[in-house]
Amino acid sequence: MDFSFGHFPVDLILFALVAAFLALRLRSVLGKRVGFQPSPMPVPPRPQAAGKVIDGKAEQIEPAAYDIPAQGTRVGQLLQDVRGLDNTFTPQQFLSGVQTAFPQVVKAFAEGDHATLKTRLTPAVCESFEAAMAARDAAGEKQRSEIKAIRSLAIEDVRLVRLDVGTGASIDVRIVSDQISLLTDAQGQPVTGTDAVTEFSDLWTFERLLGVNGSVWRLASARSA
Repeated sequence: MDFSFGHFPVDLILFALVAAFLALRLRSVLGKRVGFQPSPMPVPPRPQAAGKVIDGKAEQIEPAAYDIPAQGTRVGQLLQDVRGLDNTFTPQQFLSGVQTAFPQVVKAFAEGDHATLKTRLTPAVCESFEAAMAARDAAGEKQRSEIKAIRSLAIEDVRLVRLDVGTGASIDVRIVSDQISLLTDAQGQPVTGTDAVTEFSDLWTFERLLGVNGSVWRLASARSA
């Protein structure tokens, strides 16, 4: 085929323009890079009543912005229902605890801290994290994760489920953070991520069995948002 300027195929130019347009549209749909996430995990059918995630004491250098639905909204009313079943619950204290739990879990996953994960995750999620860490170790890969800042925490949804032993509560929290997240292979070469500070957006679901002594909030799902 003659590729001189006088005979350059116009259809190749059109294909290139279409490909560029689709790439830009895909970028606009996907948005920003998202962070720490083993494969998306389903929420277990009922909360577990062991281990501690939320203690209400945030250990953050800079306070994050909290977004709590107003009482007149559907989610706001559900938060009131949670408080009705547990008079120690407040959305502010809950998000303060999430602010503490988030970097702890991210760090534990990166460092292979099995003990910490077992106390902060539901069994189903812990199993998923354990499998991801085992695969990483088998490949000789290393995960570097550093939370530089948590920008905002927003309560997205609340669900209440009546069970024989009490009421199960699930709360979805959107977490926007600045992180360094980099996975390297056995030779120290990058596999995924970057060592540059990047904004990540995650949706974490916490569960608790209300009205049962010893029950605490635990991470039941972690996915990109």
